[in-house]
Amino acid sequence: LSNDQIANVIARCPPLFGYSVEENLKPKALWLSQVGLSNDQLAKVIARCPSLLSFSIEVKMTPTVRWLSGIGMDEQQIAKVILSFPQLLGYSLEQNIKPTVQSLRDQGLTQPQITSMLVSFPPLLGYSSKRLMHRMSILSAQGRLSSSLCGAMALTDAKFAARFQYNESCGAHVY
Repeated sequence: LSNDQIANVIARCPPLFGYSVEENLKPKALWLSQVGLSNDQLAKVIARCPSLLSFSIEVKMTPTVRWLSGIGMDEQQIAKVILSFPQLLGYSLEQNIKPTVQSLRDQGLTQPQITSMLVSFPPLLGYSSKRLMHRMSILSAQGRLSSSLCGAMALTDAKFAARFQYNESCGAHVY
């Protein structure tokens, strides 16, 4: 990390200033490199999500990576997910990640489709279940769930309504 990046990281997550380099920071950096991140990618991940350095390797990070591997992601895909959405490593598997993936399964998506979605758009795992379910129901009714969900999740409510022509007042889809 550059001096500016280090200053930004500490400004965004002041407790890091008190962490032991040998007992906390180096082990996290080593773990992330073992997951498949290059030094440049490691710097980007830390700059993007400094709080990552406060996550427990044993309690949060390793179980999440094992779970991602268990749903069919290879090391390169896992590294891509972490690079794109490092805060995922701090999410609860039971409270956030697994329920979101189950919601996708419940909509009839196959595991390869789900894995592809998560690799191409990891923030999908960060949306509230209410927002996710609402948008999935609209897209599913239009037969556009697997092709449009990732892009639709990033839209504001107004842009989503305009793009998918959903009339909130009468609950009807306009095609």
